[in-house]
Amino acid sequence: MASRALNTEDSRVLVVGDVMLDRYWFGEVERISPEAPVPIVRVTGEEFRLGGAANVAANICSIGAKAALISAVGRDEASVRLAGLLEEHGIKPLLSSHDALKTIVKLRVSGRSQQLLRIDFDDRPASHMLTELSDNFERQIGDYDVVIFSDYGKGGLAQIARKIAYARQIGKPVLVDPKGDDYSAYRGATVVTPNRAELARVIGAWDSEEQMVERAQNLRTELKLDALLVTRSEEGMSLFDSEGHLRVPAEAREVFDVTGAGDTVIAILGVMIGLGMPIREAIGYANRAAGIVVGKFGTAVPTREELFA
Repeated sequence: MASRALNTEDSRVLVVGDVMLDRYWFGEVERISPEAPVPIVRVTGEEFRLGGAANVAANICSIGAKAALISAVGRDEASVRLAGLLEEHGIKPLLSSHDALKTIVKLRVSGRSQQLLRIDFDDRPASHMLTELSDNFERQIGDYDVVIFSDYGKGGLAQIARKIAYARQIGKPVLVDPKGDDYSAYRGATVVTPNRAELARVIGAWDSEEQMVERAQNLRTELKLDALLVTRSEEGMSLFDSEGHLRVPAEAREVFDVTGAGDTVIAILGVMIGLGMPIREAIGYANRAAGIVVGKFGTAVPTREELFA
């Protein structure tokens, strides 16, 4: 892939999915608790970052493209912090707020430069909230070049099949970061981007590269996808499309934290497709961006300067 700066501001991406607030407590570990065999963390710092679908949108804006975010949140302290972070990153919020819903929060506790514990505060939107999200999606989609669905299995994309069908009907490319072991709801998408472990849950463990390639192509054909992009950690990426199997080696970088790397891949891929770039060229930029963020701590984003360096 030749490195060339692009007019990324011309790409408008609509992100839809499960949004969450990533909260970090940093501290020192000096002793073990007398109450249980667990470390005592003396908290010395706190940080908030965008998580889930919001991190996808943050990655889009970090390289100069435009992103809007459709999701459901509560009317609580976490949603206020989330709104502030969205504004800080330049993300257009298209959020539905509800008293009966709690904003999803993931609290990570770290000591001695490593994560010790993660605590999840989860909630699922009710059916009337999902209908509101679908209606909002159909009103907004015409203003964007491409749609990314970020599925974290928290219930916000329960009506995703309807949304994909509508987006493709009006000619919009659709990218899906999947969840679970049944991808039938993603039928007809442009690209689905599972990681290696996620793919294995759908097609079964494989004994050889040839078996994996055959099963992946069968899945792509069955779901009527233009492409299936599998992120394979240190093995890079595999793209399956009508031309066959394209292997993309991983960028050679020190891996510090893989949190959010999948968000980065689909975000950068979406931006490039929004510019009209073919998928086989776009994955080079997505691969480079993933190599950048795994060298950073926590849910992180690449900068435009890093991507086009």
